[in-house]
Amino acid sequence: MRGEPIESIKVGLEAMVASLRQDPFALESVYMSIATFNRNVELLVPLTELESLQIPTINQPESGPTHLGEALQFICKKVDNEVELSTPDKKGDWMPLLFIMCDGRASDPQLFNTIISEIQKRHFGSIIACIVGSKTDVDNVRKITDKIVSLETTDSGTFKQFFKWVSASVSVGNRSIGATDQMLLPPPPPEVHSVI
Repeated sequence: MRGEPIESIKVGLEAMVASLRQDPFALESVYMSIATFNRNVELLVPLTELESLQIPTINQPESGPTHLGEALQFICKKVDNEVELSTPDKKGDWMPLLFIMCDGRASDPQLFNTIISEIQKRHFGSIIACIVGSKTDVDNVRKITDKIVSLETTDSGTFKQFFKWVSASVSVGNRSIGATDQMLLPPPPPEVHSVI
C-alpha cells in the first residue's frame, strides 16, 4: 500500500491502541507486535506490552512483490520464540491473534503454500485477514483463514473503524492456549465487509 492508505493505517493503529488502553484487562494482558512486508519483512515493533507501545513511522514501501509466504514464516518463528505454552506446572500465554492486511497476491507462492500448514500448527486464537483493493487473491487468503474482511475505501475514517473493530476483537480474544472453543468475533462495522 502506498500514499494515503499508509497514513490512514497509522491513524487507525493509534485509535486502536487508545481504545485498548481504556480496558483495564487489556492493559494487563495485551502485548502487540507490528511487522510490514513487501519484498522484505520488517519488524517495526517487537512484542511490547500495551502500556509501553509506541506506534512507529510506517514508511512508503517500494512497489514490487508481496512476499506473504516470507511474512508468515517470520510470524511462525516469532510465535515459537515468544509465546509460552502452558505446562502442567505453569500457565502459558494467551492464545495470540494474527491480523494480516494485504493488497496484493503472494509473490512467493511456493513458500506461501509450504508455510500454510506451519501457520495452522501454531496456537492462534484467530487469524483475521483484511484485504484492500482489487488485486488481492482471495482464494489464496482463504488457505490461511475463513475470517476475511475487505475495506471498500482506504481513507482514515474507514481504517479507524477497522481498527476499532480489531480492538473489540482483541478484547474478546484473550483466552488461554489450549482452549478448544472457537473465538467469536464481534460483528464488523458497516465500513468493513465480511468476505464469503
